[in-house]
Parts: sequence; structure tokens; C-alpha cells
Amino acid sequence: MPDSPTRRYAYFGPAGTFTEQALRSLPESKGAEHLPCTTVTEALDRVRRNEATGAVVPIENSVEGAVSVTLDELASGDPLLIRREVTVPVTFDLAALTDRPLAEIKLIGTHPHAAAQTRAWVTANIPGAKVVPAPSTAAAAEAIASKDTHWDAAICAPQATKTYGLTALASNIGDNPDAQTRFILVGRAGISEPPTGADKTTLVVYIRDDHSGALLELLEEFQLRGVNLSRIESRPTGVGLGKYCFSIDCEGHIEDERVGEALMGLKRSCADVRFLGSYPRVDGQGPQIKHGTSDDDFHDATAWLSRLRTGGPR
Repeated sequence: MPDSPTRRYAYFGPAGTFTEQALRSLPESKGAEHLPCTTVTEALDRVRRNEATGAVVPIENSVEGAVSVTLDELASGDPLLIRREVTVPVTFDLAALTDRPLAEIKLIGTHPHAAAQTRAWVTANIPGAKVVPAPSTAAAAEAIASKDTHWDAAICAPQATKTYGLTALASNIGDNPDAQTRFILVGRAGISEPPTGADKTTLVVYIRDDHSGALLELLEEFQLRGVNLSRIESRPTGVGLGKYCFSIDCEGHIEDERVGEALMGLKRSCADVRFLGSYPRVDGQGPQIKHGTSDDDFHDATAWLSRLRTGGPR
């Protein structure tokens, strides 16, 4: 992306969210303007309207699974392209305006995902407290700081505790110490990042018609070419009951012959395929390439077929 003082990156805000933390970890964000957005939809639409160079939004949590709104927004509307992924460890504070005993905490605001990931701790340590939903963990912290709520505390990221000048009544309250959230940097449609040898490709596949074995046929396009899937989610298309598309992450880059051929197979057999980008894997792990599925294997097979068609040596 261009190195320009007008670079702007939208993110699911407000300030103090895990999404802002993910954005600040990216080299692209250095020296750029950061635009907090109240929803994932708004962040992505800013990119579509050319109001932002890119947007950082959550796509997957290791505990709660896929972020449905992100999957749905990428599957519809003007096409966008994933440029990069980043993971952020998820830790939580129980934060209040001032220090106070836990027994005084009766009402806690937080995002539903955070509530699910701290339920056991809250039950064990503040059994009488009620947890209510907020647009984000940072929004809950902001409401506490501005005294614009009747909540006694917020469950939020440690960064939000600092950003809004709150007091951490308890830290590291997540039920799963290894929890992570995966975020993606999304830009306008164009050419994907160059292959690195440790890449991931994301796409949305629409089955042509509902019939026995339809999903198996889709999966075989990957299996036959030795392409491993790291994620597959079914999502409703919104055009009727029983009408679903599939959001898929697979190992490899569109420039890899095995991935390109799998996509061509899907395009021939499915109603539609939306390519959402090939980009470097955050863990840097390359795929295990099965015998017969390397680029050289595909090139040799293509050359062999050409010789057969032209009467060359077999």
C-alpha cells in the first residue's frame, strides 16, 4: 500500500479495543491516521467508499469461533481483498472507575464474546453480578469512564483500562489463558500480495443447487489437488431458508498451481466463487505438499498433455 501521509485505516472501535491493538501491531499503520468505527460494517464500508486505505476487523476467535458479521460483510457488497492477518492474545480486566470490593459489583457491561470467555470467572468470584451486552469491550470501558451508564464495572482489554483511566479490580480473568483472536487487514479489490511460501487463501463459495453430496463435491476440488482447508463455515445467503454459502480458508496462494486449479474447478461447478485474497500466514507455516501436487508436478502434467495433443514424445 502507498506510503502517503493521507493513509487512513479504519478499525472496529472505539479506542482501546483488541482490534485497535491488532491495527497498531501492523507496519502499515505506522504514521497513518486511525479511524475508529462503531461497527464492522462501517469499517469495511469506509474502504468501499474510498474513505480509508484499509480496515482491520476481527474474523475468528479461538474460543467463540467465527465472527459472523465479518464473514457476511465480506460475502456481499462491493468486493474487498484481505491483505494480511494478525493474531492478538485475548486477556481481560474487570475495570471500574475507582478501586472497590468485588462484592459491590452488581452490573457489568461487556461485549457478548468477552462475556462468554469470562463466564466461569465471574460466576466463581462475583456470583451475584449480572453481565449485560455492550457494542464492544472498549465501549463498555468508555461508558464507565464517562459515567454514562449505571454499570458498576466493565470487562475489557487491559489497553482499554489504560486508555480510559480506569482501575483494574482484577486482571487476567479469561477462562482460557490461551485464547486468541484473528484479525484481517482488508483493502480494496486488486492484486493479492506476492506469494511467500507460507500463505493462506480466503474465498466464499456458492453451491449451484442443494442436492445430496453437494458439499462433498466442493471439498473434493481441494482434496484432489492436495489443498488443505484450515477453516470452513456455512453462512445463510439471505435469499431463502436452506440457501447457504461457504466461507473457506485454504493453505496456499492463488499463484500456486494446486490452489489455482482448485479455484477453477469450483468456478466450473458452483454458482459463484468470491475470491477474498491470498496473503501471508501469521504463523509463517508453509503447507505440506503431497506428491503430485507441487507446481513442478502440474507443469510436467501440462507439458505431457501438450505433447500428446501435438504428437510429440510421450
